[in-house]
Amino acid sequence: MKNILYLFAFLFVFSGCKNNQKGTSQNEENTAAYESFTVKETMQAGGYVYILGEANDQVKWYAISLQEVNVGDVFYYTDPLVMNDFYSKELDRPFDEILFLSHVSKDANSLIQPTTRIMNKPSGKVITDQLELRIDKPEGAISIAQLFENRDPYNGKKVMVRGQVVKFSPEIMNTNWIHLQDGTSFDGKYDLTITSGEVVSVGDVVTFEGKIALDKDFGYGYFYDILIEEATIIK
Repeated sequence: MKNILYLFAFLFVFSGCKNNQKGTSQNEENTAAYESFTVKETMQAGGYVYILGEANDQVKWYAISLQEVNVGDVFYYTDPLVMNDFYSKELDRPFDEILFLSHVSKDANSLIQPTTRIMNKPSGKVITDQLELRIDKPEGAISIAQLFENRDPYNGKKVMVRGQVVKFSPEIMNTNWIHLQDGTSFDGKYDLTITSGEVVSVGDVVTFEGKIALDKDFGYGYFYDILIEEATIIK
């Protein structure tokens, strides 16, 4: 995939906009900015609703998590993940450009955020609750706590980890994104992100092997202290 852009910036919404225009708040304690589109066509596949949306007499493809979407609905969104030359295996079709939306709603006011969050470093990462787990490691594997505590020696090296899948996001940037926990933590860090071609389900306990990448910054909030890339399942 070429020219993958992360456009996640913490912009915020209020009221009074037209399609594909930014709305602004009259309250100085909140800033607001959003875009919108009207649904013209929909398709469902792979846990997503693919939407052909119209804004300012232009049409674009969008993808949101599976939910009820009807032709004529108006959606408001911020922080799109823009992907070029994206191919959907489930639909068996390419998209020259598609916007994956996580901050999206039919109610623009629900996207309001206080401006104080702008002062903090934004994070586009998925946040998961810590589970109480006890998972035995196979020989040669390390725990998530050990990895976070002593990460530098592992940079660029292959490691083996075993844990429970707590989130699975398929076919983002032509790979699957997996969040793994094993019941251990270090300095409040307990969730390990993995990219892989493997397909798993939430609740699966699996052993992965992959290469460690440190301080991976995709831009606009997608920063990972530790990422395991191109991981494969060890049987």
